[in-house]
Amino acid sequence: MRRWSFCSSTCSAPSRPRILAPLVRGRGCGRCFMQDSHLGFGVVSSVLGGSTLAAVSNGSIDDTAGIVVIGICGMVVSFGGYRFLHQYERYCWLFALVAIVIATGVGGSKLSHQTPTEPPTAATVLSFGGVIAGFLIPWAGMAADFSVYCTPTVSTTRIFTYTYLGLFLPTVPLMTLGAAIGATTPSVPSWSAGYDLYGVGGVLEAMLQPAGGFGKFVSVLLSFSLLGNLAASMYSISLNFQLLLPFFVRVPRFVWSVIYTAILIPVSVVAAKSFFTNLENFLYVIAYWSAAFVSVVLVEHFLFRGGDCTRYKPSNWDRAKSLPSGVAAIGAMALSFGLVVPCMGQVWFTGPIAETTGDIGFEVALVLAGILYVPLRWLERRVWGA
Repeated sequence: MRRWSFCSSTCSAPSRPRILAPLVRGRGCGRCFMQDSHLGFGVVSSVLGGSTLAAVSNGSIDDTAGIVVIGICGMVVSFGGYRFLHQYERYCWLFALVAIVIATGVGGSKLSHQTPTEPPTAATVLSFGGVIAGFLIPWAGMAADFSVYCTPTVSTTRIFTYTYLGLFLPTVPLMTLGAAIGATTPSVPSWSAGYDLYGVGGVLEAMLQPAGGFGKFVSVLLSFSLLGNLAASMYSISLNFQLLLPFFVRVPRFVWSVIYTAILIPVSVVAAKSFFTNLENFLYVIAYWSAAFVSVVLVEHFLFRGGDCTRYKPSNWDRAKSLPSGVAAIGAMALSFGLVVPCMGQVWFTGPIAETTGDIGFEVALVLAGILYVPLRWLERRVWGA
């Protein structure tokens, strides 16, 4: 998490680059990968929120209707812009925290009914680490979209610390709680039935059933707590669209949010049918390219920019001739996949190396992309100069 927290502090330095990636990879290069990340995480939020609403309604609405409600609500929140979104994010987590504490308190007595499992192997632990990385690292790609609004005189150490704690503190306890709930679900009939019908949303609703109507209210609160993540993705993706092609800047940002929502809803409906398989595959793939992205940014900053934020020229963000061609960055990331693929361990593909080691594609991408970037960037600067 230190690496992507660093990206937040870099993006808020006095030079205030609006978008970090173009200053490293050139205009538009790699933006499609970031768009896919935003879409993927939007799907996760929409499916979880929609399934929870469906579970609370006892069949009055289905997953599809729930997904539509969450998607449209997230779009409306994103229309408020950064200041509104910032205030919304500042307080909405409190309601989510209270709801999670209540759900744990109501259903916590059954968490001791753990399903016996075999101890994880080293390969399984490595693979799980890759999944966690895929969940957290993408923040590095969107950090500049938000950190740019920080006061330029604020200490980068302070921003780094806030970002690191903001990622670490919610992730570790909630994933621990999630693991406990997941291991308990097969042993509790009502939880298992809820999962079979509505997935995670069904489990949460089953946990809160003893609380009656109040439990349903808490379930609804939990489903709408996901709007913070969804709206942030919509806001960031509207900026990223404007980087793809020069004339896209003329299109109002809210239009991109509408387009994103129009794509998000049908994709979420399809993904909900095999949610966890799709989620795992998505997080792994995102982890691979995100690791390569972070590696390239770190090498560029410390080796080629000397760790000096003033050597970035934010005014060049929309001047293609003044930006790197992107050949070195994209080339390093693409070439690293020559070894990443044999190290992949997916439901749909397991490479020869991963059969022995487990999925280590994330670790390989993180190291190899940075190594390859050094000679490619040197050559790029000799040929293009930027």
